[in-house]
Amino acid sequence: MSIKFELNGKPVEIEPAEGESLLEALRERCGIKSLKDGCSPQGQCGCCLALVGGKAVVTCAQKAAKADGKSIVTLEGLPQEERELLSDSFAAGAGLQCGFCTPGIALRAHHLVGKNPSPSREEIAKGIDVHLCRCTGYTKVVDSIDIYAKAKRGEAKPEPSYDGGVGKSLTRYQAQELTLGDRDYTGDMRREGMLHGAALLSKHGRAKVIRIDTSKAEALDGVVAVATHKDVPGERWYGLIIKDWPGFVAEGEEARCVGDFIAAVAAVDERTARAACDLIEVEYEVLTPVTDPEKAIEEGCHQVNPTHDNELSRTVIRRGDVDEAFASSAHIVEHTFQTQRIEHLFLEPECAFAEPIDGGKLKLYSQGQGIFDDRRQTAAFLGIPEEELEVELVPNGGAFGGKEDMSIQAHTALLCQMTGKPVRLRLTREQSIRVHPKRHPIKMRYKVGCDKDGHITAIESYMVGDTGAYASVGAKVLERAAGHGCGPYKCTNVKIDAIAATTNNPPGGAMRGFGANQAHFADEVMVDMLAEKVGIDGWEMRYKNAVDVGDTFASGQVFEKSVGLKKTLESVKDAFYQAKNAGKAVGLGCGIKNTGIGNGAVEWGKARLVVESDGTVSLYNGYTEMGQGLLTILTQCAVEVTGLPAKIFRPKVDSTFALGCGQTTGSRATLFGGRAVASAAEKLKAALDKGATLADLAGEVFPADIVIDDTTSPGKVNQKGEIKTHTAFGFATQMVIVGDDGKLEKVIASHDVGRAINPALCEGQVEGSVHMGLGFALSEDLPCEDGMPVTFKLREIGVLRARDMPEVEVILVEDHEPEGPFGAKGVGEIGLVPTAGAVANA
Repeated sequence: MSIKFELNGKPVEIEPAEGESLLEALRERCGIKSLKDGCSPQGQCGCCLALVGGKAVVTCAQKAAKADGKSIVTLEGLPQEERELLSDSFAAGAGLQCGFCTPGIALRAHHLVGKNPSPSREEIAKGIDVHLCRCTGYTKVVDSIDIYAKAKRGEAKPEPSYDGGVGKSLTRYQAQELTLGDRDYTGDMRREGMLHGAALLSKHGRAKVIRIDTSKAEALDGVVAVATHKDVPGERWYGLIIKDWPGFVAEGEEARCVGDFIAAVAAVDERTARAACDLIEVEYEVLTPVTDPEKAIEEGCHQVNPTHDNELSRTVIRRGDVDEAFASSAHIVEHTFQTQRIEHLFLEPECAFAEPIDGGKLKLYSQGQGIFDDRRQTAAFLGIPEEELEVELVPNGGAFGGKEDMSIQAHTALLCQMTGKPVRLRLTREQSIRVHPKRHPIKMRYKVGCDKDGHITAIESYMVGDTGAYASVGAKVLERAAGHGCGPYKCTNVKIDAIAATTNNPPGGAMRGFGANQAHFADEVMVDMLAEKVGIDGWEMRYKNAVDVGDTFASGQVFEKSVGLKKTLESVKDAFYQAKNAGKAVGLGCGIKNTGIGNGAVEWGKARLVVESDGTVSLYNGYTEMGQGLLTILTQCAVEVTGLPAKIFRPKVDSTFALGCGQTTGSRATLFGGRAVASAAEKLKAALDKGATLADLAGEVFPADIVIDDTTSPGKVNQKGEIKTHTAFGFATQMVIVGDDGKLEKVIASHDVGRAINPALCEGQVEGSVHMGLGFALSEDLPCEDGMPVTFKLREIGVLRARDMPEVEVILVEDHEPEGPFGAKGVGEIGLVPTAGAVANA
């Protein structure tokens, strides 16, 4: 049955399939790119908003047939003047990060202000309640809509900043394109004759796969290829650290979690590909899953993964004599804590695109956090040399650590290899939640002592983290939790054990904070418990024990420079006592977070500046842009050194220069990538200082490689005989005020950032982190039964909406970090490390 409607002022006639959503019809049949699919068919993220018959509609939850006879407007159909005003407002207000949710919010702003020209901040927050944003924390989104409303009233014109070096709030690179939905994500990529992929996952947390029958799927009209374990020409197992994760589960093997791949299909359209997956018959022998991490490490428990023991790792830290210290302590507190599993819920589900290119090679477009790891593992899966696979980064719609591991890159490339055609494979929201690793649930038993004046004397902790079915980076997460097990406090007597336990639950892996969040939650609560026993308040207790230059970290590393913790405490002191004196419930939390991977890993920063014939300079680096503003930060580093205008730089990530720097993780991209860009820029500046013009230098390449290889794994020493687990550290103090109604009233977040290269982006990182930290503290959870998440509904996962957010005040403290570019250090993770503890203490 055909339907007719008006789309952006033009008549359209289509024949949608039975049950086809309006989102699918508009994107796939009409080529509307500003509508994004973040949760189809739930209608709970707002990324697919359109105006239908003058009403704001989430199109993934409406059938296409209902649009018959209606007028539909998307961002593409707004007058150009309105498009520019919207995009300039969001650019000027820094109201976007990854940008995936932004087009929907921008159209909502247009609709909201059209009905209410003078909305209050509260009305704006309520008006965008249907929209989820995982990056910004909403503060700057509300700012941007307020800027837009004022501009519509003729009060002020938005003024994005297009030039400036270090210390300037330069507008985010491609902010306007992202706001309007004009920049492609992998899900927006199209080629003539392309195929669409779909995946079939295990139905069970633990089951033996007896038989896989794909005959009905292969017979379905429109299906071009069906892939299973039998079709993998290379190494079927992969993994960032341990190759313990099968790309496909083979017949006769166990599926070890509900994210395991059984098959993948390529077809003429996505609907057909998913229907084919439903026709694949899989015979399982359902087995009892191992779901309790403490029982998993008991002797005699079933071994979950054949490549390693259920005790995947154990990190041990011993300093001083805790028994003697506890015996002489004036006060001792003990408590057991259990944190929950947290879903990343980046708004863009996993998607990859692969196509054949000249010379018999393949090109893979990945949204991953480490495209060089993606290339290495995918090439091995395909059984081809790495030189025959080109991987290009497509900046993603959020990651937060959840896109470090492989997801569908190898499967997409395999379907391309099998068919010889371009293939795009996208996971559904449910599949996304099942596939990628989560924040670890960790059980922590703490015992902490202090003397009569409140000086901490001893810390003992035993941690068991549920790392799920596969190694991912779980061992490193628990290693980091152990290393941060004393928080940012001085203590000479330390005993910490941290175990990563393998189960049949969803894998635990990297997520913003990387184990420090869980440990700090326990630390901060223990500090307040001790303060109460001593008879002093939380601020005094923290200031008395705060680390400074010359003090020792839990791992045994002595802090030699850039320790701004006391400065952050001092910056909130007046506000803390004002709130207490006013009778408010107020809580404090302090935090420390490493910048860089450290723990013995070699760190790289690589950059190439290439002067082009048109007078621009291509700025190549090996790190991933995923909303944090990295490409803008690197541009500012180049501007600061060369003095050239920002508009001539074209920041890019490309594998052709072999700029592999490892994963974009551990708040390392600014530190090491920024240093590399600054170093390359010095070479370009030297050439310009000799009198050359950019025209003279056309075709010239100015490279820089930074290597740092002086950190140590826990318990080891470097060439100088020193323990140095990390290159640099960020520090923070956060304060939470609870109002008389029992709701959060305000969060003050004071952060030592070394140097704020871009203050607006820096604030945005902290605001977004606080939002995520509040969710961790108050509402977010992903419980599982027999290894299967009990819900896939976004509202039930508990991510806070705009109207749930309190006021967030950010204080940027600058304590120069000599290892960083212009004194800067990473801020992407430290922002949510102290939050949960501060909330609990309030």
